[in-house]
Amino acid sequence: MYPGAYADQYPNRPAVIMAATGETKTYAQLEARANQLAHALRDAGLNRLDHYAIFMENNFDYIESCAAGERAGLYYTCINSFLTADELAYILNNSCSTVVITSRLKLPIVEAALQHCPKVEQVWVVGHRDTGETRIQQARLLDFEGVLGRFPSSSIADESLGTSMLYSSGTTGRPKGIIRPLPEQPPGEPLPLYQFLSSLWMYREEMIYLSPAPLYHSAPQAAVNLTLRIGGTVIVMEKFDPASYLKHIEQYQVSHSQLVPTMFSRMLKLDESVRTSFDLSSLEVAIHAAAPCPKMVKEQMIAWWGPIIHEYYGATEGLGFAACNTAEWLAHPGTVGKVVLGDLVVLDDEGNPVPTGESGTLWFKTATEFSYHDDVEKTAESKSPDGSMTTVGDVGYVDEDGFLYLTDRATFMIISGGVNIYPQECEDLLISHPRVADAAVFGVPNEDLGEEVKAVVQLNEGEVGDGAMTEALLAYLAEHLARQKIPRSIDYEASLPRLPTGKLYKRLLRDRYWGEGRSKIV
Repeated sequence: MYPGAYADQYPNRPAVIMAATGETKTYAQLEARANQLAHALRDAGLNRLDHYAIFMENNFDYIESCAAGERAGLYYTCINSFLTADELAYILNNSCSTVVITSRLKLPIVEAALQHCPKVEQVWVVGHRDTGETRIQQARLLDFEGVLGRFPSSSIADESLGTSMLYSSGTTGRPKGIIRPLPEQPPGEPLPLYQFLSSLWMYREEMIYLSPAPLYHSAPQAAVNLTLRIGGTVIVMEKFDPASYLKHIEQYQVSHSQLVPTMFSRMLKLDESVRTSFDLSSLEVAIHAAAPCPKMVKEQMIAWWGPIIHEYYGATEGLGFAACNTAEWLAHPGTVGKVVLGDLVVLDDEGNPVPTGESGTLWFKTATEFSYHDDVEKTAESKSPDGSMTTVGDVGYVDEDGFLYLTDRATFMIISGGVNIYPQECEDLLISHPRVADAAVFGVPNEDLGEEVKAVVQLNEGEVGDGAMTEALLAYLAEHLARQKIPRSIDYEASLPRLPTGKLYKRLLRDRYWGEGRSKIV
């Protein structure tokens, strides 16, 4: 169904609740605001298949801003709210957005970006309330509430299905806009990919979904959208905090949630008296994805939460999906599941299929059509020569039972003395160490070997990164890893650059050791 249908049938049913404050928007209120915003977008000159952008922190208006595009036949781009002005300007220009919806908090970054975005015609500022400040009176800056107040809450006359055009995280280069063909159909008929996800994630009417992640990321954005399409209630956390997350499950009787492994680790490291003080019995389905989950972390989560933990693997591009439930994972520890959407082929560097159990680059006979927006070259690079298969460069293997295992991203493979080393295994072990909060492993220059293995570690509060700590961590790794996989040195940082989605921004760390040169080969 479509949120508008629930607004008619159950107007007072809570659609969205802000977790920290309990402030609530009903389906009737969400429908009225989304319709007003759809009228405003039409008035701003946006017609079917045009683009606008959303750049702000988690709030009510964020969800309304997405809902408007879904019914106006538009592509809306949810942008990482932690980007710099230059990074923001690149996406605004590349996405061809003519309207930007932002917040008072993020306005200074938008203002700086606008100097390089001549095609942006209007910026609607949430929370500004037009106080007469000089900046809001600039030609392109308008108060969000003032814009919406000029339009009716009824549907626009030419409703049609819209969808998000999200960007890759940019951990391996410039972010790329992932655009899907958008058939001309009513907004109540979702794209097949989203129907598939709703079934995969076991959604049901009146479910209560707790969203702990930034709404700009693909998985939370889809999860919230689908919850509202099925008549559920979305609980939105402004930001993730492990104890608060557990409290909200009890407080709101949450039935479904989706997390990333970093969130698991942070909850497991809570003091046991805190960790066990909340009633989690309402939780039916806990899904995780976005990053590999260390085996020890997942085993501990299953022991704590029981057989409700489901995992899936899939890129934002929607090439294909693998999924597994708790029982399947316990029978195949470390797997990300069996392929349930698309056809997977594992190939070596020459494009030949590898034997069962051997690692290679993952290629999918694409389940859903996509291209990289305004980038024919990148689209072509992602496809096989005959155009039949697509990859995002992930490395892994399939076992004899057909379960897929990830070993790394191809771009972070280490070649040391002619040996290919995938650092994920070492990272997982370090992150699982009780004195370690976070870790990154990658290759750094070595004049003799080409590359050597380097670890950069964030310790738990109160721990000291000295020689004794290094010796202890290396001894721990030596118990589990072959010698060539063990870092030759460990550096310590106060914090590692993880995106709020949980993905490690490893390129920023690695580039410090490689300098400014483009080549990563000694």
